[in-house]
Amino acid sequence: MINRIRDIRRQKGLTLADVAARCSPPTTAQTIGRLETGMRSLSLAWMNRIAAALDVDPQLLVGAESDRPTAMVAKLGPTGAEALTRPIEAVFPLAPDGDTPVVVLGVETSVGEYRAGDQVWLRQVGPDEFARALNRDVLAPRPAGRFAFGRMIDHDSGRVALLPPGIGQRQVVIDQPAWLGVAEMLVRRL
Repeated sequence: MINRIRDIRRQKGLTLADVAARCSPPTTAQTIGRLETGMRSLSLAWMNRIAAALDVDPQLLVGAESDRPTAMVAKLGPTGAEALTRPIEAVFPLAPDGDTPVVVLGVETSVGEYRAGDQVWLRQVGPDEFARALNRDVLAPRPAGRFAFGRMIDHDSGRVALLPPGIGQRQVVIDQPAWLGVAEMLVRRL
């Protein structure tokens, strides 16, 4: 097994001291460095502490040596694309709360601003967080295993109103959905 702590830390622009300070309880930069390089054994407890400090899922910190990670080789800045001094592993962004489920909506036919082949990654939220999803694209479960997708335009007494992305579509009202999937990322092939 190899650990990916250094790549993830660098991708997030953090120093050893930053990660050490973010650990709960805080530790030293030297300890984080030893864990990164394998000079100190990476226990399950350390994995969880460092993952929380880096805001990633603990399983992203380690991988089999045969796994070939996707590499980030350049960054695009105001002066154009610049090579990294050393490629680093590209890490899929996850919210700090690793317990919050993520669901994906596949777009089969172009509709509104979405193109066929797009994937919409959504973070599930409970009824207590519905108000924060106002004016965001959301996926809402409906009875009998169906779903509704669209811009949430209203939230009142447990009911949510969605405006589907297609032209001429009518508002959909869902009464007491168990959860909403709030769109966070669009994955589109070029």
